[in-house]
Amino acid sequence: MKVAIVHDWFTSKGGGENCVEEILAMFPQADIYCLVDFMPDDQRAFMDRHRITTSFIQRLPRARKSYRSYLPLMPIAIEQFDLADYDLVISTSSAVAKGVITGPSQRHLCYIFSPIRYAWDLQHTYLRESNLDKGVKGVVARAILHYIRMWDVRTAAGVDEYLAISEFVAARVWKAYRRASTIVYPPVALGRYPLAEAPRENYYVTASRMVPYKRIPMIVEAFARMPDRKLVVIGDGPDMAQVRRFATSNVEVLGRQPESVLRHHLSRARAFIFAAEEDFGIAPIEAQACGTPVIALAKGAARETIRGHEDVGRTGFFFHEQTPEALAAAVEEVESKLAMIQPADCRANAARFSEEGFRAGIRDAVAKLMDVPPFSHTLEG
Repeated sequence: MKVAIVHDWFTSKGGGENCVEEILAMFPQADIYCLVDFMPDDQRAFMDRHRITTSFIQRLPRARKSYRSYLPLMPIAIEQFDLADYDLVISTSSAVAKGVITGPSQRHLCYIFSPIRYAWDLQHTYLRESNLDKGVKGVVARAILHYIRMWDVRTAAGVDEYLAISEFVAARVWKAYRRASTIVYPPVALGRYPLAEAPRENYYVTASRMVPYKRIPMIVEAFARMPDRKLVVIGDGPDMAQVRRFATSNVEVLGRQPESVLRHHLSRARAFIFAAEEDFGIAPIEAQACGTPVIALAKGAARETIRGHEDVGRTGFFFHEQTPEALAAAVEEVESKLAMIQPADCRANAARFSEEGFRAGIRDAVAKLMDVPPFSHTLEG
């Protein structure tokens, strides 16, 4: 069986690329197709033994730093890949990868991180945060996103089976495409985050890329209102200046740190703070793997990955608004309740998101898809 893996782009190794790595390990002879490949040398070992084909965007001016600015060309670029020789195409898509063209005798399995967020329900947030919500640029940006949505819907039918990374994303897929999805949670490297034996210390921790939707400045502002509660902040990004501006003496901003430092702080914190509305969210699971409870926003996939309502087996608590006031109130309310959470329960919950579980989900989906005769879904309908 000839297999092609289609990924939007390779520019750094994050959660999406970890999924690709696991899939490539399952299909060691697979070829890779992507819009651009600028993966740093120290992060690309998992893909270098595979044949990699990039699109014409790879060769356009300033593509390395500004490839996202070529969004209007991405639908055309992804459709230029000739995949006719492959029996199975697996796209891992958060943008346009699912739009590759396949024939009736081929199978296309899409592992979808989300329909294009900035073209669908997050369009207005994206335009506002990019200063593209007004004037001529705003009109042009809206026209481009309108075109992207039409293309996105049209190409949705070319996928034979969708696997969604969470129920939250499956709902988004249904809303955009009216297609059902099977849930296969992304792999979390639980072995790198063992259950902590060390005693808990008197601080909270948050760790993330400091981009706007992660709301790290909001978390810091909340703890600035609680001078008797210590917060450790790990990570770096565009919001770092704002984080440092809000930080008070009880907030320790460490910046970007190696995994060993992150693991050390996760293993000893009273709780992990998570304020993003995420499609999945790996950091809260890593914290639970260490036996650490999570205080999280009650939106997105956190409602699936954290047991925040159970009387038995609870692994965290929820707050309901992305405001410093709501988070501060939640921390004060649950401070005395954190002791009721058992580290072993946190670890057991995190085990639901293992690398083995991910591989089993992909393997089962491929086996089922390849066993279905061509057009059977049409004949049954």
